[in-house]
Amino acid sequence: MSNQTQYVPDFVTPPGETLAETLEALGMSQAELGRRIGLAAATVNRIVQGREPISRETALKLEKVFRVPARFWNNRQVRYEEWLAREKERETFQRTSAWVRRFPIATMQKYGWLPPAKTVEEKVDGVLKFFGVGSPDEWEKIWATEFKGHFRHSRNLRSDPPSLAAWLRQGELVAQSSETPPYNKARFSAAIHEVRELTREAPEVFENRMREICSAAGVILVFLRELPKVCANGACFWHRDHPVILLNIRHKTDDHLWFTFFHEARHVLQNVRKDRFIDEAGTTDGDLEEDANSFAANVLIPAAAYRQFTEHGDYSYQSVREFAGQLGIAPGIVVGRLQHDRLVPFSHLNRLKRKLVWAA
Repeated sequence: MSNQTQYVPDFVTPPGETLAETLEALGMSQAELGRRIGLAAATVNRIVQGREPISRETALKLEKVFRVPARFWNNRQVRYEEWLAREKERETFQRTSAWVRRFPIATMQKYGWLPPAKTVEEKVDGVLKFFGVGSPDEWEKIWATEFKGHFRHSRNLRSDPPSLAAWLRQGELVAQSSETPPYNKARFSAAIHEVRELTREAPEVFENRMREICSAAGVILVFLRELPKVCANGACFWHRDHPVILLNIRHKTDDHLWFTFFHEARHVLQNVRKDRFIDEAGTTDGDLEEDANSFAANVLIPAAAYRQFTEHGDYSYQSVREFAGQLGIAPGIVVGRLQHDRLVPFSHLNRLKRKLVWAA
């Protein structure tokens, strides 16, 4: 029949089982068989247990002892090895299929981080190339094991690890393609205050200017779209000899963006090159994070000025605008600080915040 399909058994026993049955039927011990075919009893035992294959030479000797053609033993061995290979392939496919489903493939393709892919194999290939690893095992070793101890974040990480890894990896790829002069700490310290003057500008002005200012000091600044299940507002790490700052607009308002930038800028100045700082909302884990939070708050709104403003207790729209104007910063930053310190409800003064969206 022309439409017949090939039969692939669900399970194939090792040829050693057939050999054991033959020995039992003849009342022959494994040691005796070993003497008849020139193999150690331990070797025969490994063949019987399926831990060692029947070689072609052994098959010829078994033919003489049992008067069963060598091709019978060879075929049994071939069928068993083929079944093992299929099982391994099936298990590998199932494992890699489950692994690749952990990533936000559709969103990464939409952003152009991954090429279009229809089959599981194409998706796995794309993700492996994106991370620059040879297999899911290598990905686990690098991202899930080696880097895990080098992330600084809250004790209860809320981000999904594969999605967070993808977001960080895209930042690495952007950094790799950046041409940036050597890092200069003194120059970057001055650049921080230059960037502060941009807080009142529109995104189409401050985004490129921030990159230029940071790049001149040897710092790579990357604005990176958010991924699903990534709760990080920003990140800081070193790529070769350059610090990298990653920013997103997950909260869609300027106060979060500016605080995160100066928070990450402090991590750059802390010069801890072996760690990745992953900053999520509410992160206060460790002295370095506390230091970064205080730095960002005081650069944007000096402590003495903030204390004097809050002593009056006037948090009207006009008062906040005037105070922001005196400081030379966007009024949304003042609103964010007041809300954070619970001096005004989170529902108040939000009209003073600038809404941020990604360009199409």
